[in-house]
Amino acid sequence: MILICLLLIVAVLFGAAWYSKRFVRSAAVPLPPADAATLQLAERLKGHVRVLALKIGERNMWHFERLEQAAHYLEEQLREEGWEVAADSYTLQGRTVSNLQVQLNGGERADEIVLIGAHYDSVFGSPGANDNGSGVAALLELARVLRDGKPQRTLRLVFFVNEEPPFFKTKEMGSRVYARAARKRGERIVTMVSLETIGYFSVRENSQQFPFPPMRIFYPSHGDFVAFVANFRSRSVLQRALGAFRAASSFPAEGLVAPIWLTGVDWSDQWSFWQSGYPALMITDTAPYRYPHYHSVHDTPDKLDYLALARVTKGLEGMVKKLCGMK
Repeated sequence: MILICLLLIVAVLFGAAWYSKRFVRSAAVPLPPADAATLQLAERLKGHVRVLALKIGERNMWHFERLEQAAHYLEEQLREEGWEVAADSYTLQGRTVSNLQVQLNGGERADEIVLIGAHYDSVFGSPGANDNGSGVAALLELARVLRDGKPQRTLRLVFFVNEEPPFFKTKEMGSRVYARAARKRGERIVTMVSLETIGYFSVRENSQQFPFPPMRIFYPSHGDFVAFVANFRSRSVLQRALGAFRAASSFPAEGLVAPIWLTGVDWSDQWSFWQSGYPALMITDTAPYRYPHYHSVHDTPDKLDYLALARVTKGLEGMVKKLCGMK
């Protein structure tokens, strides 16, 4: 019986990898030289990461003042760009913590919500440059360039609190609080995208590892790509998001549709939205399988590739515009 179960697990995982092959790029495309706008974007992203991970540093419930400093920095940056910031607050350990939200109301399809999120806390013992200063920086820059857009679908950008352990996958996780409230309100979130560790890349051979060894048959052995990861129920959303990203950027991007028990597939805020029945995916540099400083004191701003992060952010801009119907 044990052998049969193991064979079934292997068959499911291999089948998932085979199914996902349609989302894997056929060949790497040489990246064009960076233009002035991309270089400027890289510097802005670096500035955000340095504030979060260097000036503020470790930010979580054990360093609550720093967690509040991070939230204030985000609010300040968003308000400078003309956004009205809404705080989705709740009480945790006798303190008030907040998810921060900005929104562009949609036009013809305003009842359909496209939500892009990133968590701004860091794990205990880490300054969190890549995890998740990189995702937060990209989301801030998306807020800057999308502010005056006119989407057909309503666009929400949300900065989540308390994604990291011990709150991960509990009712106290910021995105879980948010998703459950959205479902209770009857909100129609048609796409949720979690930006999670998107700042570390390597062209070194065998720099990319995988939770399931046969995945090496389908995916690169060097960590030079960003991954789009979804469960089976969200596969159509992944296909649309990945296609839109590739149309907007030549930066390497791979897709994976897999069961949630494959290690790493549900390791971010998209899990909360799956739990509430919403389609969601994660965009990541696969940090646990690539980044040597993951969840450590060495996750500092000097480890990130800001030009690559800028290219990814430009691709995300095109993706978001396509998903919410923005010209």
